[in-house]
Amino acid sequence: MLRRVRAELRQAVDQMARRPVKILCCGAILLTCALLLPITLTCGRVKSVVFPARPPVRFFPAEAPVLDLFLGQLEEADRLREEADVSVLFFYAPWCSHSVTARQHIQQVALRLAEQVQFLAVNCWWHQGRCRKQKSFFQYPVIHLYYRRFGPIEYRGPVRSDYLESFILRVCAPLVYLPTAGALHSFLTQHQQGVVGYFRFSWSPQPAGYLTFLLSALHALRRDHQGAVRFAVVTNQAVAEGVSLREDESVYLHRRLNSSLVFPRAQRNFTAQAVSDWVLENRESVIHWIQPTRAKSYSLEVELQKGPALLTFLPHNPLTANQLLDQVSAVALLYQSGCGSSASRLCCQCVPVCADSGVCEVCVQRSGCSALHLSLRRLQSSTSCWSIQSSYTPHSRLSVCCGASVCSGGASVCSGASISGLQCRSNRTLRFYMLDAELHRPLAQRLGAREGHHRPFITIINLRDETHHVLEPSGTLEGFIQNFSVPYSPLRRHLVGQDAHQQTQTLVLEVTSDSFLQTVMDSQRDVLLLYYSAWCGFCSVLNHVFLQLGRLFRGNRALTVARVNVGRNDLPWEFMVDHLPTVIFFPRHRKQMSVKFPENTPMTVPNLLRFVLQHTGHAPWEEEQSGEGEESVRGEESASLLGAELRALQQEVFSLHRVRERVSQQLVVLWRENRRLTLHTHTLQSQNQELQAQIHQLEALYREKTHRLTHTVHRLQELADASEELLKENTLLKVLLTALRDSDHGHETEDRQDTDDRQDTDEHDENTHPEDEAS
Repeated sequence: MLRRVRAELRQAVDQMARRPVKILCCGAILLTCALLLPITLTCGRVKSVVFPARPPVRFFPAEAPVLDLFLGQLEEADRLREEADVSVLFFYAPWCSHSVTARQHIQQVALRLAEQVQFLAVNCWWHQGRCRKQKSFFQYPVIHLYYRRFGPIEYRGPVRSDYLESFILRVCAPLVYLPTAGALHSFLTQHQQGVVGYFRFSWSPQPAGYLTFLLSALHALRRDHQGAVRFAVVTNQAVAEGVSLREDESVYLHRRLNSSLVFPRAQRNFTAQAVSDWVLENRESVIHWIQPTRAKSYSLEVELQKGPALLTFLPHNPLTANQLLDQVSAVALLYQSGCGSSASRLCCQCVPVCADSGVCEVCVQRSGCSALHLSLRRLQSSTSCWSIQSSYTPHSRLSVCCGASVCSGGASVCSGASISGLQCRSNRTLRFYMLDAELHRPLAQRLGAREGHHRPFITIINLRDETHHVLEPSGTLEGFIQNFSVPYSPLRRHLVGQDAHQQTQTLVLEVTSDSFLQTVMDSQRDVLLLYYSAWCGFCSVLNHVFLQLGRLFRGNRALTVARVNVGRNDLPWEFMVDHLPTVIFFPRHRKQMSVKFPENTPMTVPNLLRFVLQHTGHAPWEEEQSGEGEESVRGEESASLLGAELRALQQEVFSLHRVRERVSQQLVVLWRENRRLTLHTHTLQSQNQELQAQIHQLEALYREKTHRLTHTVHRLQELADASEELLKENTLLKVLLTALRDSDHGHETEDRQDTDDRQDTDEHDENTHPEDEAS
């Protein structure tokens, strides 16, 4: 059997030797399997270190009329929006705080417009959703509107329910139908920018030009999210002739300051994009709205760099009419009138009723516009002012004086006539801007609006001169604009500062914009003032220095140690500094001779004391005019002041000496401790080196023992293999010996049987032979 196995192995080896390519292939396959098997087993045992993302949940509550596709099913959203006339798609990320804040506003709008508009919310952050794979948004949330198959129209305005609802309603009804001349007149007077299209529906139920005009209104909404330009449709030829439209498919752009325009179909193609571009290129804005874009923006800075700007902060709701907005628009129109070809001028008339009693009636209205008409008010008395209703004051009613001489002469009395066309007559042209007071509350407060003050806030900012002026509650907008436009403006620069708090028994007095002149220009006190800011790191280092200085001069009525935060308090230009921190000393009786602390000198308590003592004193002309008694009294006062300051300095020096001795003793103790730690460190380093040497020796001994043990293991393995072979051969020999013994035993048995047979035969023969012989 063993010989047969050995023969088969020799035969296989001979066959493989004849084909070496197969040997290499089989070896490579076996080696690859041997490598992949342990790798697979090893990797299979390692646990995943990345926790799988939790499945998304509903972002909107189930009762909200918003279909929440929280798994990012973009294909489902596309299918649903194609079935609805107007759809709103709200793309959100569940972790985004802006998305969480906008969720409430979306719900409010959806509750009011659920019957007209379809609201869809798509989770665009779920990694397994189609929205995450196809859309690449840089911020959330993103709101897209679709008008049937037109879209998307991205909403980039404030995510508030009123603004969002107003924009959605504009998309639902992009065109306004004007059936009568009165409706046309109201449309052109109520909206600053109006576009009117004339189409004859008698020839066709839906003319082709009408669809183009409708798409142009949607294109304008896509580019102008504020919706400043309004589009309207006229189907009656008589009504269309009111705006000089006689041909079918004509488009009229109404402008107040310049001549209105008609779309030039001869020069441009009548397409939706061309009409939209033409309208946005030729429109004019009397007032510009500035709204946040839900991202960092330089829109306000760009507008302020164009020139002086009048900013009006007022509570605004785009869903309701704002009377104050109309009033400011009327003033802006008056200011800019007279510069265009079709300017609207103010017509004023004074009708004397009784010259003896000095009573007259005033009528203020715009020519050609019956919408802005103020009722007649009687102004009595030739010496006093009476309050009449006006459309030009943002705070209260306008006060106008009307004397007897005015009425008897029949002169014109016109509120606002002085600002008519002022833009063309002044070198300081104003641009009018509107801002929502709720959205821009921090900016309004930084410009001077009072916190919790709900009245409109109006200011003029001149970025070139770095000044701004605020309209007082008792003033009028017309007078405010006129005072700014004159060559020598009587308006004062508004200083914005912190609220003055009651400070009692403070070492360093905190000065604000309101208390600056009262504190610093006090002729009975010397003032040492520190200019600082919250963002100045060097200023915070000087706080303890000024506190120590305040302790030294505590109770001194002749010197005030103060500081002012120039980052939160505006100061007059003559008191500003060019860098921070800065210390200025204002001596009493001669404030114009203020002295600045040297920049190359360290700001320490001794240096500041030397600086104060060096520049304190009285004016020389006061000493010449005073008598000998007054001089002696002043000398005694100054001597007592200096003596008190010297005694305080001596006490401070003594305390510093004691502190120095204590610090010296602590330094000696620390030096000894440091010395002991240094010696201990050297000892530990030497012991560490010895341990490192022992570790190297042990590693060498370990490697040697390991080598010997490996060699011994190999020898034992060889002996084990040899013993195994010997055992196998011994077994075979035992088998052979057993077989030989069995065969020998059989042969012996046969030989014995043959011998016995032979003996029996011989005996039989011997027994038969005598009988034969006897016979």
